[in-house]
This record gives sequence, C-alpha cells and structure tokens, in this order.
Amino acid sequence: MKLHILGIAGTFMGGVAALARELGHEVEGSDQAVYPPMSTQLEQLGIALRQGYDPANISPDCDEVVIGNALSRGNAAVEQVLDDGRAYTSGAQWLSESVLPGRDTLAVAGTHGKTTTTTILAFLLQAAGRDPGFLIGGVAGDFGVSARVGGGREFVVEADEYDTAFFDKRSKFVHYRPLVAILNNLEYDHADIFPDVAAIQRQFHHLVRTVPRRGRLIVNGEDPRLAEVLAMGCWTPVERFGLDSGFEWGARLLEADGSVFTLLHHGVPIGDVHWPLLGRHNVMNAIAALAAAHAVGVELPAVLPALASFGGIKRRLEVVGAHDGITVYDDFAHHPTAIATTLDGLRARVGEARIVVAMEPRSNSMRLGAHADALAPSLQGADLVVFLQRPSLPWDAGKVISALRHEGHAVADVDALVATLRGRVRPGDHVVFMSNGGFDAAPRRFLDALRG
Repeated sequence: MKLHILGIAGTFMGGVAALARELGHEVEGSDQAVYPPMSTQLEQLGIALRQGYDPANISPDCDEVVIGNALSRGNAAVEQVLDDGRAYTSGAQWLSESVLPGRDTLAVAGTHGKTTTTTILAFLLQAAGRDPGFLIGGVAGDFGVSARVGGGREFVVEADEYDTAFFDKRSKFVHYRPLVAILNNLEYDHADIFPDVAAIQRQFHHLVRTVPRRGRLIVNGEDPRLAEVLAMGCWTPVERFGLDSGFEWGARLLEADGSVFTLLHHGVPIGDVHWPLLGRHNVMNAIAALAAAHAVGVELPAVLPALASFGGIKRRLEVVGAHDGITVYDDFAHHPTAIATTLDGLRARVGEARIVVAMEPRSNSMRLGAHADALAPSLQGADLVVFLQRPSLPWDAGKVISALRHEGHAVADVDALVATLRGRVRPGDHVVFMSNGGFDAAPRRFLDALRG
C-alpha cells in the first residue's frame, strides 16, 4: 500500500510514517515546517518529504492519505482529498488498526512527561528482553528512532490528549485501548481545543473507560485532578505512585538532583537507581514507568541497573555543546510547570552557577496567552531570560519580563536573541533554549556565535 502522510514532520505523524515504512508500505509525506530531529529520521528512512500542503504533493497513485491533527478544513490538500473522494484516516486510527491488534498496549498519558516516561518504559522492556514496539513523541537516544514495530508482545505508545483530526475531535488516546495506562498528571493545556480543565478530565475518563479489568491503571497519587477523574468511575485495578508516603509505588531521593534514588513498593525498597536524568519530575516519570513494567511481569531488580546507561531523549534538556565554560542545552518545555520543574532539576545539579533561559512561546496555548500569567513564576529559577516575542505573538511579553525576579529582555527575532545572549553570558553559565518548535536552530546558532 502507498500512503501519503499530511503533517509528516510532527513527532507523532513522523512515528506513524516510520512504522508504516517498517511494515513494508511505500510512504511519502508533506508538511509546512520540516526540522530536526524528525526530518533527519525521515530522511534516514528514505521517506520522501515535500514542503507545503500543495495538493500536487500527493502522488496520484496513493492508496490512502493519513491526515495529522494540525490540518483543518480550508487547507488546500485536505480540500482536494475530500473533493477527490480519496480514502483517508487519522494517524491514531491508522495505528490502532494497523499496529496494535494482537499486542499488549501500554499507553502513557499526562500533561507533562509523556515522552520521557514512554521512552523509559520502552527502555525497561528492552532491558528485560521483551523487544517492545513503541511510538514516542521524540527521538530516543537508545533506539535512534521515535518508533518501531518490535517483535515482542508489548507496544508502548505516547498517548496524547490532543484531538485526533479535523474529522475526529476525540483525544488520540481513546483509539489505543491499552492493557496498562499511565496517568502521569493533569493540568490545563491545549487552550485551542479545551475550554477548561474539566473538558480534559472528561477525555481522560474516556481513556479510563477503555482499560480492561484485567489491566492496570498507574496513576499519580499526588494529582488531585486525576483523583477526580477516577471518581467519575473506574473498573480497573489502580496502583498509585508518588514521592509522598502512602502510595503503592514511591521513591526516596538519595541525591537532591534526583540522579540517585531508591525505588519503593508498598514502602519496601526494591533497589537503587543511579541514572543521568535530573529533577523530581523525572524521578516521578521513572516510578511510573517501573510500575507499568512490573504490571506486565518485568522483574524490576534485574532491570534497575540498566537505567544507569539510559540515553534520554533528544531535546529534553539535551546538551548540544559547550564553549569557553558555557554549556548550551536544547529543551522541549512548552508549559509553565514543565519549565519550572526542568529549571529546578538543573538548579539542583549546577548549584550557584548562573542559569540563562532563551524562551520561545510557540505552542498553541502559549501563543494564545493561556499560560502568560504563569510564565514569570515558572522562570524564577533563571538568572537571565531572553524572551522571543515575534511580531505575530498576539500578547505583550512585557508583563512577563517585568514580573521576573532577575534580568529579562524581549526581542523580536532569533538574530537579536542570539546577539543579546552573546553579549550577556559569561564562563560558567548554563544556557537553556526552550521551545517545542524548531526555534530557527537557535541553540546551534548561539553555539556557533560563541565559537565565533
């Protein structure tokens, strides 16, 4: 079968493309914005990428068009697909029909930490010899790809609450019908499709309704909004996790930065984890993944040592380089909570060293201003913030800058951002670029400017 994937450069749709190619389909695709790491992965797989949504980019002999949720009615390619009467589907539906049947699906849902937790879980199953399939919303360092079919029974999927497609406004994760579901956390996000947090909770409950009674729900016991979701009705055994006492799964931090911790099950130590990730939030991600692995029979003492070599995920506080004592990171943080927890983890590691943040508000919720009031508090862990306020941003970043505890600047383009940073950084600084988009390659441009 020959597939054309509209929106192929997105992390989810790029993973669908990789799976389709591995299953033997001929795959091509188009997108408006193509940038690493997904573009690199697709090129390495030999998948033809076409820029823009010109209907002519869709080959006449394609059997089916897989349409990403970024495309709406009015898009030229979408309109042509409909006018031509072509067969079309969503990425989530294609996955549920073409990959998941006959597998034990493990789904990872939550406002934050989905990509990291999904990757940890796939890594643990691999360490246990399970050969899992997976679809991750990023490129895992240990696998080198964002998706693979795998030869084992388990398939691990990053279960996004964002809507499925222009023709299917349910959350993607309702398609997956997992045996095990992780509910990592729940906050307000995706302001372009959800009017309030209750609407998101309703979608999470739709996911809860699909998990069989022989399965398992692994739920953040510290999150009151998830408790409210379960109170709507639950028919599946629940295991809660957290750093607080009283949950089935927990951890005791042995290092303040989260790099060493003891895993606890019903308060009993299972073993110690020494690993390269930082922060309380990543310890929570690890506990959830370990609990899910245990739910499908993995002996945890045998796989805990493997986490010492965990390679992480690209663009999750990824070190892109260093020069003259200045370390440069690329991070995908796009929600105030994720920003704050990432900076807290880095602060625990670097101590009194200066942390500098280059921030691009790029997600739909960010650009709509849904998180504007929470941005300054989330950035208080930084000593200097340079905020990219493109002319298209519909709200004034001045309020964020003026509310910062430390120095802050707003600039109109990436050239000005790089120049501003270059003039203010000094040896020993840690410079974190935060955006869920390409950021016009700003981290590497800044590193090149340092090397000058």
